[in-house]
Amino acid sequence: MSAPAWDPKQYNRFEAQRDRAALDLLVRLPEDFAPTEIWDLGCGAGQHAALLKRRHPTAHVHGMDSSTAMLEQARALSVEVDWSAGDIASWTPTRPADLILANASLQWLADHAALFARLAGTLAPGGLLAVQMPMAWETRHHTIMRETAADGPWAPLLAGVDTIAPLLPAEVYYEALAPLCDDIDIWSTTYLHVLTGDDAVLEWMKGTALRPYLTALDGEPSARDAFLEALGRRLSAAFPRRAQGQTLLPFPRLFLVAQRR
Repeated sequence: MSAPAWDPKQYNRFEAQRDRAALDLLVRLPEDFAPTEIWDLGCGAGQHAALLKRRHPTAHVHGMDSSTAMLEQARALSVEVDWSAGDIASWTPTRPADLILANASLQWLADHAALFARLAGTLAPGGLLAVQMPMAWETRHHTIMRETAADGPWAPLLAGVDTIAPLLPAEVYYEALAPLCDDIDIWSTTYLHVLTGDDAVLEWMKGTALRPYLTALDGEPSARDAFLEALGRRLSAAFPRRAQGQTLLPFPRLFLVAQRR
């Protein structure tokens, strides 16, 4: 299966809601923390790598993403960041990192116990790993998405398409990091996103969760349109638009900050 094609315009449609979790993660970093080697893994359009560069102007900041479309937007920012294309699964820094930020990116990768242990191993002593991941697999809208993908004439085209997997229990992440890290802080938050516009939950999902399905249907526009229409109907029934025009979407997320000893 080819990698999902990302649409920066669609992703940024709900930028304020998506950005909230990243900012809540970054505010948990120690005020006196002074990293010199920073990596933003899955940097997307680059706004968080740019923020880290402004916060730590003498640091060497790297932003890495697998999407050339996202990196094109990142490179348009007026900020001194080393932007590069790459795959987190095979990433290894040339020198130990003082800060690794992975905001809404690691949920796409497999074998989290091994992945988190490996990432911790790339940190310099005292370095921080800061992660935020959607706890989306169990949510109502993701369940509806998977059920719809398997129920219709488009189903053969979507069979075997990988979406995000369930996250591990928080205790498993702790155990993966404990051999190398102290001060492991893991918590979760459920945001109630207030979305506006027609088919708001469908439009939200077009920016992230639906990307593998839309990529698989890229050469079948009639099947793609029929799938989105059916999914939109089911999502609108599950998440009705309020009389005032807003649609409410509960969305849980897992956060983690760990320091290498």
